[in-house]
Amino acid sequence: MGKLKIGMIGLGGIADFHGKGILESEDAEIWSICDCNEERLAARSKEWNIPDSRTYLNYTDLLKDPEIDAVTIGTPNYNHFAIALAAIEHRKPFALEKPVTLTAKEAAVLKETLERDPLPHMICFSYRYKTAARYAKWLIEEGKLGTIHHVYSQYLQSWGINEDVPLVWRFQKELTGSGAMGDLGCHILDLTRFLVGDTERVLADAGTIIHERKLLEGPGTGEVDVDDYCHVLSRMEGGISSTMTISRFAYGRGNYQRIEIYGTKGALVYSLDEEDTLQVKFADEGDTEFREVQTPDSFKLGQMQAFFNLLNGRGDGKNATMADGYINQLAVDAIVESFTEQKWVSIKQEVLTNEYA
Repeated sequence: MGKLKIGMIGLGGIADFHGKGILESEDAEIWSICDCNEERLAARSKEWNIPDSRTYLNYTDLLKDPEIDAVTIGTPNYNHFAIALAAIEHRKPFALEKPVTLTAKEAAVLKETLERDPLPHMICFSYRYKTAARYAKWLIEEGKLGTIHHVYSQYLQSWGINEDVPLVWRFQKELTGSGAMGDLGCHILDLTRFLVGDTERVLADAGTIIHERKLLEGPGTGEVDVDDYCHVLSRMEGGISSTMTISRFAYGRGNYQRIEIYGTKGALVYSLDEEDTLQVKFADEGDTEFREVQTPDSFKLGQMQAFFNLLNGRGDGKNATMADGYINQLAVDAIVESFTEQKWVSIKQEVLTNEYA
């Protein structure tokens, strides 16, 4: 069987990650590319040796190519809904960046559309593919922790501290939906759900530290109208109590994650900075202190390779689907509602979609 022909929609920073995963795979190739920025499109075309006939300024033109087997969607958040819906209409399997949409209402439309007319797809919650996280999931499923009572998580970056960073789309609610919570927090929400289970209700506090940033073009400044940090107290299924700390203003942190999970028979600590690691302490193994464990090679799987495995009928069932993306967006929306209205908010999986039908 020949290589899968992949069309890439959106060629910003995340395209480095998607492109690397495609180029490293024996199962796929970058067939076509699309971006509304002509300079960026030309640069990527040269970098990946894509002929002009397969470079596009409009994603609908790319989706019309009958030779394309699937697409990646790596655009800013506000474009996700329209492009994913178009991919479904053109019957092109897709890997969609997170968060899936700006609101749970939009996510529900995509979910229900795919339920009516199924199509292979994957949501790019990339930390599901960290080897330590996948091994942690296996250990939990094996019962090594017993009954889980507590989950404590962090996702910390520092780039927001730099006041010279301009008003990029991540700082504008109409383009991103929410700030640090939607950008970083959605990853932690998905990862804790992947490992432990659903979040049922939340109480959150959030704020904006730098309220004005320089415009991308021309003089003057614009308003930052999303959160720079968010702290969440939550109750998960099974009575598990959880906390989540999210910030773009954590001095000295690059891309730092930590999830601690405590049960009746054991505990584990997943960490990510430059590399992902896993520490455990298990009663049934006589541990007297936490120890770092080596993750077996069988748990190694790259995100893009997981997508290609899915397309080739070899998926392992651990990829995030649009249903997962919808549940994630419900939680994000509930957290934003909580810190806006300063109250506990329950997460309910029911959204009316008639206006989009």
